[in-house]
Amino acid sequence: MQATVEIPLWWVIVLATGCLYAVVMSILMPSVRWYFRRRLNRAIEKLNSRLQIQIRPFQRTKRQVLIDRLIYDAQVIEEIESVAQSKGISRELVQARVYNYAREIVPAFNALIYFRVGYWLARKVSRLIYRVKVSAADSQQLDAVDPQATVVFVMNHRSNMDYLLVTYLAANQVSLSYAVGEWARIFPLQSLVKALGGFFVRRNSNDPLYRKILERYVHMSTAEGVCQAVYLEGKLSRDGSMGPPKLGFLDYMLRDWDVETDRDIVFIPIGINYDHVLEDMNMIAITNPQGEKKSTWQHTGDVLRFLKINLFASPEEKLKRYGYASVNFGIPISAKQFSQQHDVNFRAIDKADRFVFVEKLAANLLHAIAHVIPVLPVPLIATVFEENPNRDLRSIDITEKVNQLIDTLMASGSAMREEEKPKQSTISQSLALLTERGILVQDKDHFRLNSEAQDLTRYYSNSIRHFYDGGKDLQADSNQSRVSQPGS
Repeated sequence: MQATVEIPLWWVIVLATGCLYAVVMSILMPSVRWYFRRRLNRAIEKLNSRLQIQIRPFQRTKRQVLIDRLIYDAQVIEEIESVAQSKGISRELVQARVYNYAREIVPAFNALIYFRVGYWLARKVSRLIYRVKVSAADSQQLDAVDPQATVVFVMNHRSNMDYLLVTYLAANQVSLSYAVGEWARIFPLQSLVKALGGFFVRRNSNDPLYRKILERYVHMSTAEGVCQAVYLEGKLSRDGSMGPPKLGFLDYMLRDWDVETDRDIVFIPIGINYDHVLEDMNMIAITNPQGEKKSTWQHTGDVLRFLKINLFASPEEKLKRYGYASVNFGIPISAKQFSQQHDVNFRAIDKADRFVFVEKLAANLLHAIAHVIPVLPVPLIATVFEENPNRDLRSIDITEKVNQLIDTLMASGSAMREEEKPKQSTISQSLALLTERGILVQDKDHFRLNSEAQDLTRYYSNSIRHFYDGGKDLQADSNQSRVSQPGS
């Protein structure tokens, strides 16, 4: 009974480690999770008290629950069976692919990261580079949007800065969920995007299984009232003008939407424009295969110069370099009102008929976005010089021609008011911006277009070209809404 039992030291270490692990996992971790969950719930309640569109329960659901809900969706199960039979592979292999697709798509939204990190980052970067302007076509109609509706921001896509700019400007009203391309699937950006509520999309995937998973996720989030931001053109504008609408996301939202029983889907058109698009040279290089391509070292030099200008330059110098970034919020368009006007229930009609009405709705949305595209000084000056490519113009002549052009744009339906015409000082700042970039050549008070910058000039003039090249379609709307200034 008094014999000594010897235990090897390594065995003691194993036992102690096991006991410590059990204590941590059974006692400490649940307590820590409870503490942070309580703080998060309190923070969300506080945020919801000031948001016009509250954070939905769907966004607060554990990510694994959403993944399970997606992969066991009835339509997804049906697609799994179809793929397994048509390709002669096991159901388990197809199920594994579905699980990977679901993990790739479903975000891991964190309200604290969105409003404390995402909003802070969006605000700092936007205001670091640009002088930001925000306007609304009708503030009362925006405020009257049903808080229980699914709000979808539909926008033109000018720059990757669009993500930050709209997030910053809308953060006091709503949290946005973006569809993000595969370019952002790099560490640590991928984790940040998911925490901000973004979901990744393979733009050119022809896999019907993947498309079904994406479709069902978009349907789930739309049905649960998650506010989403969609670029109606589907990609960055390469020539500065608006492209034709992509119908896929709209169809995903509407194909199983019941006008009689489901919550309304309210589309808010947003027009975005810049005096200096950061990617403009890259976009022109893509559209002009004969143009000179930048090397990796040249891109690195551009980044270093960008940081130097924006980290150490004064606000006046940055304004001279980048000018204005502007966002206009248009008049909301209700899916229920659209359905009632056209006597259609998207869920009850077949694909061919459904796409006819989806295309009509997309055309209405594109028209509404075009109506509220901001008219900024640089696109105006670019248009003036495109119409006078071989003339030297004085600054006073440029101002006069800009004012005449604005009158033409307003008559064609631009959502701009008389008192918003740029002042002489604003024109001078914009001329300095264009001269600094080498787009204009200055000789005392005379300016002329650099013949080597015609592509850039056209790129910026294209952003407002729809107002005077076919602006008759917009003119009917010009009397219905004018831009008011709720803040900036």
